[in-house]
Amino acid sequence: MRILIFLFLGVFASLGVASCSTPPGDQRVSEEENAEARLKDLYEKAWSWGQREDGKRLSAAGTWEPDDHWPQVDEDAQLRRLRYWENALAELARIPSSDLDREEQINAAVFEQVASSRASDLRYKTYQAPLNSDTFFWIGLHPRNTGFTDLGAYERYLGRVADVPRYLLEHQANMRAGMERGYTVPQVALAGRENSIEAYLVDGQKNPFWAPFEHFPQTIAQAEQERLRAKMRELISSSIVPAYGQLLSFLRTEYIPVARTSIAAKALPNGEAFYREQIRTFTTLDLSPEEIYQTGLSEVARIRKAQEAILEELNFSGTMADFFAFLRSDPRFYASTPEELMGVSAYVAKRMDGKLSEVLGFLPRRRFAINPVPAEIAPTYTSGRGGLNACLMNTYNLSARPLYAIPALTLHECAPGHALQAAIALEAPGQIPEFRANNYFSGYGEGWGLYTEWLGGEIGIYRTPYERFGQLTFEMWRACRLVIDTGLHQFDWTRQQAIDYLSEHAALSAHDIETEIDRYISWPGQALSYKLGEMLIREKRASAETRLGADFDQRYFHDVILSSRSVPLSVLAEELESWIKAGGPNPYEQTP
Repeated sequence: MRILIFLFLGVFASLGVASCSTPPGDQRVSEEENAEARLKDLYEKAWSWGQREDGKRLSAAGTWEPDDHWPQVDEDAQLRRLRYWENALAELARIPSSDLDREEQINAAVFEQVASSRASDLRYKTYQAPLNSDTFFWIGLHPRNTGFTDLGAYERYLGRVADVPRYLLEHQANMRAGMERGYTVPQVALAGRENSIEAYLVDGQKNPFWAPFEHFPQTIAQAEQERLRAKMRELISSSIVPAYGQLLSFLRTEYIPVARTSIAAKALPNGEAFYREQIRTFTTLDLSPEEIYQTGLSEVARIRKAQEAILEELNFSGTMADFFAFLRSDPRFYASTPEELMGVSAYVAKRMDGKLSEVLGFLPRRRFAINPVPAEIAPTYTSGRGGLNACLMNTYNLSARPLYAIPALTLHECAPGHALQAAIALEAPGQIPEFRANNYFSGYGEGWGLYTEWLGGEIGIYRTPYERFGQLTFEMWRACRLVIDTGLHQFDWTRQQAIDYLSEHAALSAHDIETEIDRYISWPGQALSYKLGEMLIREKRASAETRLGADFDQRYFHDVILSSRSVPLSVLAEELESWIKAGGPNPYEQTP
């Protein structure tokens, strides 16, 4: 359309037609171009600024890579970021959405959610409690089991290692400020978490920071390798071990003893408003705790009926509590070695490979690993977690990891869940801004992950009633979260009340249940995103199947979801509705 307008203007000029005013059509194009240019300038600058704030630099190849330092996390830096995001939101508000095409409207909606969530966290000073029961700021400062590709990357890594003491001290200063105003992680969710620091108190090559120096690329000369190793030994001894030792002392003697004994988010400063903001951040929905609580009760009741049907299928004569006890104690359901558990997960992932062409139209080239959760965090870590390069399976305390649940867990964390989802976000056809390709909304991402667990039943991944019960166990677990998270943070539930509720409704191990409840206590709102996102996707699928009939193709339905990348759930609902109204086409098909 824009090309035709410009051609018409050229014709008018050649005919000598005087233009005393801008034609209405041209004015509209000008407004659209102006609005889209302003929006693009806003989010591209914000992306570059955010990368630098995060301690990255632009490489010669035009990609962002870790620089030679960690981010500033002190109070001044946090206030500077708050001002930036508030200014960005004000600028965004001045760009009329009606002057944007559909794709740019999506970009604007994603950017608004990102900016408003980050500004909200900064206003509530969540950086003053920079950890929860399974995620710690002192973990992940080094790569695992891998080196770098060139000398410059090793030199920058050494710079980051030298910068670790400053980075850890700034976090501690923030935590002290939080302590002064009663803003801390609940004490009960911190028990034993400081033990993960002990691995970093070891000098020399057994320190986790040494991992990149086990293997060098052949392009780095032997003399350079020795120089780098010598420098790394010195830094571990002079910087890492003392800094982590000081951090451990801070946690054990200062922080944990005075951490708050309350557990509800509403007990924090301005806590009820904070909890509502956390709900919006993680779910990207404007729902009240009361609405979420009631939704959870309804889903728990629905899933329980499905569980009872499996007991009938198995001719199990006892109660649901008896069946849970059987599942938790019978050795046939548990691996005897970590390798056995990892092997079950790997086999599920490989069987899923054979089904991918049935569920997706676009398949990425990138592959993922399946790795065990690192030993230093495994005792308090969740069952598994997935991402672009790898999905993790927790092999600590094998008697708490039932094999009948591994298929659902693998689908969620590996494929077609998080690992595959992340690869598609980077490789799918269609240009999207970098900030969207690298963004992650929990409601979208975890909603897709939980949906893939249900999808496994539709495509034949679960081979036994026990594996189908494992899928229902995981779905029940996420439904219970809606009740428990709101119960803990809004309705004055105790920790034991939450433990009892999850124990009654989900066949998880006692270890998993306590680990999960502590996670919900220390991370308000995050656990809500899974079920709410999955429910939206399944509702839209049911609508599509009814309205499209024989024209419904689940490959294209899934492609619409994943080609959108990470978007607010309201945007995802709009995109799926538009796809249904268009007749369910292949979203990657090029129209003539």
